[in-house]
Amino acid sequence: MFNRTPLATTLAAAAFSVAGTFANASNIVEIAAGDERFSTLVAAVSAAGLAETLSGPGPFTVYAPVNDAFAALPAGTVETLLKPENKGQLTNILLYHVDDRNLPAAQIPSGSTYFKPVLADKRLCITKSSDGVTIADGTGDVANVIIADIQADNGVIHVIDKVLIPGARPNCH
Repeated sequence: MFNRTPLATTLAAAAFSVAGTFANASNIVEIAAGDERFSTLVAAVSAAGLAETLSGPGPFTVYAPVNDAFAALPAGTVETLLKPENKGQLTNILLYHVDDRNLPAAQIPSGSTYFKPVLADKRLCITKSSDGVTIADGTGDVANVIIADIQADNGVIHVIDKVLIPGARPNCH
């Protein structure tokens, strides 16, 4: 059901390798911290003070942007968000990537559906089709799920290729 481009296939194989390594008694933060592709996300989660929460019992679904997704943001954005005075904004962006349920890919319905992230009063539009799973954010941009279902003992991680930015309710058609 997910895109099988050569990059996606390579990343999927790596994810299964990582997931297998961390399959026993590893929470979402431990899995992310053990995978270099998430070093920017881990730094952001730490700066926002969310590591303890996301290490807790959950359940959580985390739409986890890879480092390249953070690098694609306008120059200086990540550095600005990591400053202590911007902790609130950083926290809101990160909470937009978290659902307080365990949502493996098999439980995402076909078609387009609104999902409520932990960030209050915001929505994501998740679309599941034969082409894969995409997530529209508040800017109207769309992230692709490039690796689904990395299992943690407190939820699941879906790896995405874009940082989701809160804003207006996305069009979910």
